[in-house]
Amino acid sequence: MTGTSTTEPRSLAQRLDALPFTRKHGKILGGSGIGWALDAMDVGLISFIIAALTQQWGIDKAESGLIASVGFAGMAIGASLGGLLADRFGRRHVFAITLLIYGVATGASALVGGIAVLLVLRFFVGLGLGAELPVASTYVSEFAPARIRGRLIVILEAFWAVGWTASALIGYFVVPASENGWRWAFAIGAVPAIYAFVVRWALPESPRWLAGRGRTAEADSIVASFEAGAASRPASGGAAPSAAASTERVSAAEAAPAAPIAPSSGKRLAALWSSEFRGRTLSIWLVWFCVNFAYYGAFIWIPSILVDAGFSLVRSFGFTLIITLAQLPGYAVAAWLIEVWGRRLTLSVFLVGSAASAIVFGTVHAESAIIASGMALSFFNLGAWGALYAVTPEIYPTSLRGTGAGWAAGVGRIASIVAPMLVPVMLTAGGPGLTFTVFAVFFVIAAGATWGLVDRSGRALDDR
Repeated sequence: MTGTSTTEPRSLAQRLDALPFTRKHGKILGGSGIGWALDAMDVGLISFIIAALTQQWGIDKAESGLIASVGFAGMAIGASLGGLLADRFGRRHVFAITLLIYGVATGASALVGGIAVLLVLRFFVGLGLGAELPVASTYVSEFAPARIRGRLIVILEAFWAVGWTASALIGYFVVPASENGWRWAFAIGAVPAIYAFVVRWALPESPRWLAGRGRTAEADSIVASFEAGAASRPASGGAAPSAAASTERVSAAEAAPAAPIAPSSGKRLAALWSSEFRGRTLSIWLVWFCVNFAYYGAFIWIPSILVDAGFSLVRSFGFTLIITLAQLPGYAVAAWLIEVWGRRLTLSVFLVGSAASAIVFGTVHAESAIIASGMALSFFNLGAWGALYAVTPEIYPTSLRGTGAGWAAGVGRIASIVAPMLVPVMLTAGGPGLTFTVFAVFFVIAAGATWGLVDRSGRALDDR
């Protein structure tokens, strides 16, 4: 044996996966999560504002559905474009720009005097919001170590509950407080415009994306900073080995950056339907469509449905706030199960639970039953969202990840456009019972489609 080591340098992906969870990971998760929470706050606020404008402006259910749906039309376009732009220009830049677009548009909505201008601004709000969500989940997944990647994405998605709870608090305390309460709610929603600049300068670019673009020196510098942070941590028996401590041997080919599977926007779109990816693309699009239809159809309309049932505006908002609080334990359970059961089983179980809860919610009338079934719907539905955001970026390689996640979200937004406009029709035809039974059917279809996905629990991301 000679004195020359046969150990080759480890690949960038292996170095990222070998890291323990560090403060820098926490900064990535927290920074992205705050943006995620602000997104949720904006989406949640519109349901309370619609209920208020119905009383103040005398708008009918068709106009209410249009206000909700035009934002989702912007989200569909934003999600599709945002993913393509993130694969071309980087995750961080697109993340910041999208926050700025929808934050400014939300703030401007506070000044509107009629429904026409509000519709235009809601479209731009949706444009920014739709692009941000799939980009953020892709961004965090590319930093997360493989063994906890799913859990971190569910925690990221749990920030949605924080934002939705904030919207419920604003809806309860601010919107009904005065005639201009809904304007103050929109003004509060402008906070993301300020936060966009924090994201732009404080968070690093994804090293996987940088390596895929040939910018290996920048990528190595970012990963090295994470390794330095891990090395400075006090020793812990449960900590994962740092990059410096590993003696894993890989070939020189494995250490080199993987060749992108699709280097241009046109080829990325075509690759989604190649023989390798078409099955998972069809499945993920179906899951996204069905979950969006049921979720937005239900939660955008719950405050208004409760008002129609005879509850006061303030009381219906109070019920909605209580129901919203059940989202957090839903995320917590999903975050634990996703690394125990895997992505597909966790997602399908939570979708079936959502279906059962929807049926009960649509048929009960007592206050206690409304709150209990609504909380169950929140628990299962938002846990399912966490699992869905975890699995979506994992099923595609790095060069397709933003595009694949963005287009899946974009297809889902088509359902979120249609659902708010169909809810008034379904309520007229069969009341809440029929409406929530339809939502349950969509949840069941999504649960079945889950099994066409690839489950990469604990496995490294595909860095082609």
